[in-house]
Amino acid sequence: MRRLESAFVEANRALVAVALAAIFGIVFANVIGRYVLGSSFAWGEEAARHLMVFGAFAGAGLALRERRLVAIDLVADMLPAPAGRLLRWMVVIVLFVFMAAMGWLGIRFVDFGWSKETMSTGMSRGIPYLAIPIGCALFLAHLALFARRFVDPERDAEERARLLDAGDGP
Repeated sequence: MRRLESAFVEANRALVAVALAAIFGIVFANVIGRYVLGSSFAWGEEAARHLMVFGAFAGAGLALRERRLVAIDLVADMLPAPAGRLLRWMVVIVLFVFMAAMGWLGIRFVDFGWSKETMSTGMSRGIPYLAIPIGCALFLAHLALFARRFVDPERDAEERARLLDAGDGP
């Protein structure tokens, strides 16, 4: 199971890295085109914007796993251990319900936009809107795999130490 989880995390990281590299390439080519050649790609800004939204949604689960999302742990840390764990489980449930609802609404949004075209590229608006349900699905998968470690920070610290000792990384 750990190998599957590790492969999932690495594939998600690669997906975000490809999106960021594509954004960089498109924006760089547009700047060179505009200031060196005197002409830029009409589709560049739109494509970079769509990729940025996709990268943000696809990377949200990774940010959760690496504890990079904005969080206030003070209350949970101040409570006795059982109450802190209960509060963290409640946070997990709220996150799960919110992301599941947002994923469902994202699917409906894709369906709504599928018959409309984007301004510069002329592609279906449903394609960039896919970032919402795909990102929510990735987030939910990360949450399901990470929830127990999130709820018990001591177990998370022990797991990270074990992985670092084994050379697997966090």
